[in-house]
Amino acid sequence: MLRFVRQRVTASLISLVGLIVLVFFLSRLTGDPTNLFLPIDASDQMREQFRQLHGLNDPLIVQFGRYVWDLLHLDFGESIRQARPAINVVLQAFVWTFQLAVITMVLVTLAAVVCGSLAAFNAGGLFDRFVSLLSLIGAAAPDFWVAIVAITLLAVKLSWLPTSGTGTLWHWIMPIGVLFIRPFGLILQVVRGSMLSTLGSAYVKTARAKGVRTKSIIFVHTLRNALLPVITVIGDQAASLLNGAVVVETIFGFPGVGKLMIDSILQRDFNVILAAIMVTALAIFVMNILIDLGYALLDPRIRY
Repeated sequence: MLRFVRQRVTASLISLVGLIVLVFFLSRLTGDPTNLFLPIDASDQMREQFRQLHGLNDPLIVQFGRYVWDLLHLDFGESIRQARPAINVVLQAFVWTFQLAVITMVLVTLAAVVCGSLAAFNAGGLFDRFVSLLSLIGAAAPDFWVAIVAITLLAVKLSWLPTSGTGTLWHWIMPIGVLFIRPFGLILQVVRGSMLSTLGSAYVKTARAKGVRTKSIIFVHTLRNALLPVITVIGDQAASLLNGAVVVETIFGFPGVGKLMIDSILQRDFNVILAAIMVTALAIFVMNILIDLGYALLDPRIRY
């Protein structure tokens, strides 16, 4: 088990290094930040002083070497826009994204597992067809379109919910609701398919023949063995929420790391871009390792 963890950590670190190199040089292609932070009529001397202050006047390879050296000393640099450590800016925003992702995934997992299990147990019935239709619609609906429709209908026309912000519980309903739809549809389909396969097993037929209660058959005998492929999809969708809530956070003005990335790219705040990418990537790597370890808890044979 420890050998497996070491291998996954090593592979994740290699991927992270490649990601840092790629993002560092690509972010520099967005343009000169002096055009954003200095007046249009700024003199060449003022621009040179600005570049000197933020270490932007050296060749790119020199800037990259200095950044890597600072990174090895856990120095992520300073935000040009906010004049404070970039890692502090990112962690402050990441807390909001993490809360949004955790709440959404808990609700999605509970709803998808229960609905998918009941749909599989009553395959072909009215509930199965209704839930399957909803899941297919949810999996196909684009997040940005659902978000715009939700704002237009629930906030503008009906005035039931606020359009943006995080001040109250009502501010969270639309972002969570929009992020809920797609993973719910995908996970429900996987739960249903996996449960259908498991319900046809010999031990399930034996349990039914012995008169075991329906709830016990579904949630005790069948669900545990059907969860292995489901965990993979749950992990993928959780990673997508951490990495892909950019559009939803931007539309709803949610102060998460996704919106921070967009703002930092537009404002050419290079250190914040890199810090945001690294924090998000590390969170995804840790999540994937935990999912792999979860396999061993559900099925001891995988440990070998």
